[in-house]
Amino acid sequence: MTIKKEKLFLIGVLVLASLFFLFERGFLPGVTSKNSPYKSFELLGNVIGLIKRDYIEEVSPERTMMGALKGLIDSLDIVSSYLDKDNVVKFTKQKEAKLMDVGIVLSKRYGSFPVVIGVIEDSPAEKKGIRIGDAISALDDKSTMIMSLIETKLYLKDIEEKPLNIRLLRGTKTQEVVLERTLLFKKPYALSDANGGSKVLKIHHFFPPCVKMIKKEIMPVTRSLKKTLILDVRNCHEGDIEEASKFINLFLKANKIGYLEKHREAKQILSSSEDAILKKVPLAIWVNQATVGPGEVVAAVLQEMRQAMVVGVPTLGLAGKQELFPLADGSGLLLTTGVFHLNSGKKLWEKGVEPEVKIDLRDQSFESYLDKTLDILHCP
Repeated sequence: MTIKKEKLFLIGVLVLASLFFLFERGFLPGVTSKNSPYKSFELLGNVIGLIKRDYIEEVSPERTMMGALKGLIDSLDIVSSYLDKDNVVKFTKQKEAKLMDVGIVLSKRYGSFPVVIGVIEDSPAEKKGIRIGDAISALDDKSTMIMSLIETKLYLKDIEEKPLNIRLLRGTKTQEVVLERTLLFKKPYALSDANGGSKVLKIHHFFPPCVKMIKKEIMPVTRSLKKTLILDVRNCHEGDIEEASKFINLFLKANKIGYLEKHREAKQILSSSEDAILKKVPLAIWVNQATVGPGEVVAAVLQEMRQAMVVGVPTLGLAGKQELFPLADGSGLLLTTGVFHLNSGKKLWEKGVEPEVKIDLRDQSFESYLDKTLDILHCP
């Protein structure tokens, strides 16, 4: 190993050791340990010594450190991730409305294949028969095992309408499926009529200017609605908590709707302090396991503070705030820096939203949700 590589290796070891120290001492949010930091340093030193002395080939310091860094960050929680330069660019562009997608929502734990938890209606994925519960083992022949959740989500999207090859596992069978990428939504929402005079407001994502568009285009229709307005946030897995707060403000006014618990128990209070345009409109909310993040915040707050009836499947509990921290080489760390709590003190992170009215996992169709909702509301 050259002197230059030796220095690089030592620098890498110091970086990794520093990260271990910060996590173990609780200086970085979201991670704690019951073990002594000194035991971790001892273990780290032993591992490094074994690799240098006994590994069959000379170790590439840069590759080893990138692998260690990625594994460390990706294992923190389901949404934290190390992103290379290309994925940092994709992440910053994911709010663009013209990105093409295939129409599946995934969940993924560290060291496992991503699993389909939601399929967008009328999407290429639905038309090709992708099902909830399918595991995705490869994207364009690239294994998904070592990808983080955010990396798999970013890989599904592209600025161009080019096909995506998916290898999926269904039971004991492996299938190869080619999905076309397409523009899934022209707007962040859709409004439709339901039986009995109710309406269904479907929210696809909570990226700006979602609320601004709703105020302009939907308020004249819904302001005087006497029947129940159904908020459909099934498969709503993207957006900003700040935009979700503005959406909540359409239905209630409060100086505090909940808070983000951040590092060292610091609290960031979330409010909806403007006049609520739809404060008198009766509400019901549809959720499923692919209602993630801001969608969970909307459902949980309106359930608690507006007594809105929630219909569906329990959510995963991923209501938190993630921030991207750029690194010198153009890559970045996406870290969970806050987790959401309701006014009641209930922690939504890893708890999720519990519906009052349950839907069968095997039948999550629009018709099933609507029939169940109208039955409960005693609508004709």
